[in-house]
Amino acid sequence: MATDRAMLLVGGTDTHVDRAKSLGLRIVLIQHPEKINSFQTSRADAVLMVDYTDWDTVRPLAEAARRVWDFDTVVSLTEGGLETAARLNDLFGFGGTPHHVVRRMRDKGEMRRHLAAAGSRLTVPSEPVDGPESLAAFGTRAGYPFIVKPTDTTASFGLQRVDGPEDLPALWERLEHLLGRRTDRGTSLFKVSGFLMEAYVDGPEFSVETFSFAGRHVVVAVTEKLVDEAHFAELGHAVPARLSPDDRAAVTDAVREFLTTVGLTDGPGHTELRLSAKGPVVIESHNRIGGGTIGDLVRTAYGIDLAALGVAWPARLVDELPDDPQPLAAACTRFVLRSPGTVTAVAGLDEVAARPDVLSAHLSVRPGDTVRPVRDNWDRLGFVAVRADSTDAAVELCERLVDREIRIDVAAEAPAPEPVR
Repeated sequence: MATDRAMLLVGGTDTHVDRAKSLGLRIVLIQHPEKINSFQTSRADAVLMVDYTDWDTVRPLAEAARRVWDFDTVVSLTEGGLETAARLNDLFGFGGTPHHVVRRMRDKGEMRRHLAAAGSRLTVPSEPVDGPESLAAFGTRAGYPFIVKPTDTTASFGLQRVDGPEDLPALWERLEHLLGRRTDRGTSLFKVSGFLMEAYVDGPEFSVETFSFAGRHVVVAVTEKLVDEAHFAELGHAVPARLSPDDRAAVTDAVREFLTTVGLTDGPGHTELRLSAKGPVVIESHNRIGGGTIGDLVRTAYGIDLAALGVAWPARLVDELPDDPQPLAAACTRFVLRSPGTVTAVAGLDEVAARPDVLSAHLSVRPGDTVRPVRDNWDRLGFVAVRADSTDAAVELCERLVDREIRIDVAAEAPAPEPVR
């Protein structure tokens, strides 16, 4: 495929760059200095290395780049670049989901306020944190437990569960420590600007992977989330989710309703929700592809490449998907967790990765590294992703490989000695 057209790509992974370039477009890449690599510089036609979350810097550079390369669409599939891409599309009149909608989805407080104003059935009581007294007052009104989360970070960074009034002093100290700071686990792109309190939602958790075509929302997959109530790190994902037909319909109908209510018109969507006793409740949503290898699982199970769609649809270089694709297989990702301490040995990764039913396998630790207590997704040590004929088989295989075939020996830290009195 060849064309004289050009696209501005804001941030992204090697996969996003590769899919965009495979369209035959000339690619102008705005990439953060922390994220740039030799693959991206070799594939893109031009690279602007700058903090793409800084609008005052990006705007004049993008305006100059348009005069030089004459791109006619702006795309981002990465969390930190979503708002910048939307603002540029608004600025240049390129269309797509407008910035105020993208902001509404990224800012968890704004999303809750919008749903409440619309009378949506899919939300829960929520309020912004406004001092330590607001925490106690919310606990009295909404009950315990409740959740406190930053309004605009990612990967469960800074999430806190409040089980009772006795938790409030330590919680407030933690919030004061985080407020105004940039994320320091996995990325520094996000700054903690505020916190939101939400009523706790019980029930199994799912995410729904969608793609919107000028306001028509296609449900590509429902992903079953493997979670542990003891922390906020996701343990894994599996597709297709093991749901009854009625429950699946309730979940997918809720997500279509939600996306219409918030105003998403075009591109991928990753909406997390819980199926409570009162029905589906949206936890949060993003106009991007889900992380944690979800895109790979969807491509394996459904044959649909969301990254390719994400860069092709804005340029109208691909046809719309029909509704409700049927699964061709099942796939699962399981993340590697271990007890805190110091890593003394790592083995088994190469053997696992070489299996024909393994899609990918990765570890981020080696001997000498410290394993932290699990708090959020940044504390995971790696993952294994597999393909199987059924979701049950995929989950069982994945858990066996992670728990038995991947070896990470950890020496527990000795307790601190008692002070001399």
